[in-house]
Amino acid sequence: MRDRWERARRSLWAHVQTCRPYTLCYPVLVGVAGAGVGGAAGLAEFVIAGCGPAFGWLSGHYLGDYFDRELDRVAKPQRPIPSGRLPAGTALTCGIGFAVGAATLLTWANWRTLLLVVVALGGIVAYSRFCKARGLSGNLVRGLITALAFLIGAMVVDPLPGWPAVVFSVVFLLHDTASNLVGTLRDVDGDRAAGYRSVPVRYGMRYATRLITMLYASAIVTAAFGLLLPHRPGYPVLLTAAACVGLVAVLPLLWLAPTLSQTRALRAHELLVAERLVLAGAVLARTVPAVTVGSLLVLVLVFSLWTQAVMRSKHEIAADDKETQPT
Repeated sequence: MRDRWERARRSLWAHVQTCRPYTLCYPVLVGVAGAGVGGAAGLAEFVIAGCGPAFGWLSGHYLGDYFDRELDRVAKPQRPIPSGRLPAGTALTCGIGFAVGAATLLTWANWRTLLLVVVALGGIVAYSRFCKARGLSGNLVRGLITALAFLIGAMVVDPLPGWPAVVFSVVFLLHDTASNLVGTLRDVDGDRAAGYRSVPVRYGMRYATRLITMLYASAIVTAAFGLLLPHRPGYPVLLTAAACVGLVAVLPLLWLAPTLSQTRALRAHELLVAERLVLAGAVLARTVPAVTVGSLLVLVLVFSLWTQAVMRSKHEIAADDKETQPT
């Protein structure tokens, strides 16, 4: 009985690690921000707009780990699949199940979202299967997936997204391309060993950090155009806060590029995990009262930062002789 309980506990923890709960609030908030871009969403629309992208995000984690399992055997053997705690077939089944759930829910809300859902799910597969190993194309695909999540959220409320939704989707495209590039700085040794031609592997750390800074700055400048639209006071406040946190994460990478460590790159990405929540909250605060958005942000930031502190470094950086277990 004790052995059976121990196996069940290890299996459950492997699923929790694969789901990466410290990232899950982000697609929810992006979808909700998309629903709120026009200012006419009700509670039901907000719930659907949050749950649909979340299901797709979870699908991406499972499918990404399934397709990356050979890379992870080299670079991150502590992860659930290469460590043997999560069968590859189970990860594939879960990924497909969450993808079907996302497509069903969002198509029920607006059948026109189906095309974007299919493109986003195709992007998830293409990212891990083909593009991740080919440099900037993989980073752009990763940014595109978040942009599509925002547009899908907007289409839960409106038949088709208006031009403000398209502009803000570009913000998330640029931002998440930059954020994903920061992740490649963290993974450069493993990517090089596995033959992945990421931007820092191909062109060096200095080039990669400059590109990250340019993309991030472009995202913030694009978001600033939202100030020309009707907006509530919370929008510029939260946008400024997001920009400050993001620059604190990104600018030191330029100075440290020649000697940037894996741990320092991870810390920068952890800051961006918090910053992107504030950015999505800022977009939502353009049409939703600041008190409501602020209360939601406090909840998601506490949850994301706590789960990140407990889980993330063990999931991303292999320990020499420690198995990744809950503490």
